[in-house]
Amino acid sequence: MSQVLILGGTGAMGIHLVQLLVNKGIVTFVTSRKHRKSDGNLQYIQGNAHNIDFIKNILESNEWDSIVDFMTYNTQTFKERVDLLLNNTKQYIFLSSARVYADSEQSITENSPRLLDASEDNDYLATDEYALTKARQEDILKNSGYKNYTIIRPYITYSENRLQLGVLEKEDWLYRVLHGRTIVFSEDICKKITTLTYGYDVSNAIAELVGNINTQGEIFHITLSEQESCQWQNILDIYVGALERHLGYEPKVSLRSLNDFLNIHSGKYQILYDRLFDRYFDNSKIARYVEIDNFMNIKEGLNKCLEEFLKNPRFKQINWGKQARMDKLCNEKTSLFEIQGIKQKFEYLFFRYL
Repeated sequence: MSQVLILGGTGAMGIHLVQLLVNKGIVTFVTSRKHRKSDGNLQYIQGNAHNIDFIKNILESNEWDSIVDFMTYNTQTFKERVDLLLNNTKQYIFLSSARVYADSEQSITENSPRLLDASEDNDYLATDEYALTKARQEDILKNSGYKNYTIIRPYITYSENRLQLGVLEKEDWLYRVLHGRTIVFSEDICKKITTLTYGYDVSNAIAELVGNINTQGEIFHITLSEQESCQWQNILDIYVGALERHLGYEPKVSLRSLNDFLNIHSGKYQILYDRLFDRYFDNSKIARYVEIDNFMNIKEGLNKCLEEFLKNPRFKQINWGKQARMDKLCNEKTSLFEIQGIKQKFEYLFFRYL
């Protein structure tokens, strides 16, 4: 019976992948910092997968048919453990990102130029920004001397617990709506073409690659087809429509200039070198292994996931500095009673009024 190890498999894609593998009869082990109850073919291993001793113990104590790695590493850390990972499994599946691709006027294939190879922005190339980090780690795999790896490049994925708007997580924009304040978004990003893919569909495609020796040494991006790409304005309209049905009134939206938006969001390179690109993907390669026609379309999927989230809204930590900047632009205020902790209250007051 196959045994698969999933590193960090409790996120938007991981939770679906775990269930899909278990349903296939695969014994699936998942690392998690929190204690979780194991059940039959699903076994949780509590610990920090960033800890090298913890990982060594797991890898060397069992024979793994496949490892699926959802962890995020800096380039040096990945370089230090790549041999350990590749040497202890028949197949290592590395989660990269379709953000690695450079701007393209053509539909993007797995062989399209990457930012790491095409960019002439030396200041950017001197960083270890996410898209560059993933591309450098892909190169480490390619130059490792091993062939037992598969590289996956998902693009923007969403789920019942992750609902993005451009570069904004739900904690940045949806939290504001549910507290009666204005969505602050970029008028420039609104005009750009994008695609979003339901986390279950991405996980289902990954599950079809697990254990398949024909995928070793290969790269796959997993996205909707280019025919289903749309503007960010369409994504915003879907969210606003669903929220209007839920709230009984239309949420307020403020579209701001690029400079205003960059002053709100700290990750400028994610904006400049991804969200301001038009993204069309050719997904014919992954279509060899999964029925892409069964992927959920964006409107149906976002409505489904947002409606599910609104039944029991739960947010991660709120960035009160960012919220304060948005309030300032919209001439809105957040009650200090809403903000937990003295430090967070001072952070809000500083960025809202100074």
